[in-house]
Amino acid sequence: MKEFLFPLKRGVILACDVNSLLKLEEIVKLTQGVEGMTGYKIGFSLSLRFGLREAVKTVKRHTDLPVIYDHQKAGTDVPYMAEPFAELCKEAYLDGVILFPLSGPKTMESFVDALNKNGLKPIVGGEMTHPRYLKSEGGYIKDEAPSEIYVKAAKLGVNHFIIPGNKPSKINYYSDLLRKTVSKPVFCMPGIGRQGGDVSSAFKAASGVSTHAIIGSAIYKAENIREAAKRLCDEALRVP
Repeated sequence: MKEFLFPLKRGVILACDVNSLLKLEEIVKLTQGVEGMTGYKIGFSLSLRFGLREAVKTVKRHTDLPVIYDHQKAGTDVPYMAEPFAELCKEAYLDGVILFPLSGPKTMESFVDALNKNGLKPIVGGEMTHPRYLKSEGGYIKDEAPSEIYVKAAKLGVNHFIIPGNKPSKINYYSDLLRKTVSKPVFCMPGIGRQGGDVSSAFKAASGVSTHAIIGSAIYKAENIREAAKRLCDEALRVP
């Protein structure tokens, strides 16, 4: 398995949250070859409607870029479900899988290990983008938990992480935190676009870290999909 999932240090991952394989094929064809496009993300909508393998096959018919899966959210099950989950992801020909191991460290260890054994890159998240997630904001998750998750993941050898792209101060904090353990961390950042984040602010907050914006509707709902992808990719590549 390659050390790094994406072909560039910076870029855009297209979140393919559409509701048909025809639309999926359209957006991949229109964004294929755009400089700065670094991957495609499949979520529950396509995988539940059409099957994960079929969705991945549709993407890979038109691009060699990595395809990652967001199970919304994998890593919250009991530890012994890690192996069958990883095997299914391997059978679907995925390249990476997003985990939010909120069920605890044993679950994280099992899922990270199972994905690695099956040649899949684990991408671990701890903090999400929406309001009222952490305890201090009115949520259920203690404020220290994301940091504990990221550090534990890093000690397990994980070097790809989901970081909230609409929280620049947190991006900066997690960048400093993870660079103490990981020599070259990779950040994949949702929350850019309709959730309030922007590429430039998010990437600048992660100075020195490989950064990839996860962007969906700002591209696939645009009047000109290819031009929207070019504009956002150009912005990603321009950040010093």
